[in-house]
Amino acid sequence: MNCHELALRIQQMQPEALPRDVARLCLLLANSVRDLSELRDDRRLAQAWHEMGMRLQAATDQHAAMTEELEALAKQDPSKFTLEQVWVLIRAIKVQSQILELYVGRPHVEV
Repeated sequence: MNCHELALRIQQMQPEALPRDVARLCLLLANSVRDLSELRDDRRLAQAWHEMGMRLQAATDQHAAMTEELEALAKQDPSKFTLEQVWVLIRAIKVQSQILELYVGRPHVEV
């Protein structure tokens, strides 16, 4: 299976999907399996789709929460950051790396 074939399968499953959404799903699904041919099986494709949806939702929720913390942090003087505020920045980097991992397909670096 290649990305074009996967895109056709996605379009069959979600005919209303925009081309950029199909491309995004192709990338996310391709990065979720070791071998793209696994996604030829309808059950495996549905399972990978569900798992990726859960991971993406969790990462999106974490990102939203982290954005709120960073916005509050941005209003403060960086020279007076507490240790807890520095940890907020480190967690933000970790959340960003998790989202990037979904799209790039490489494991993130542990912080």
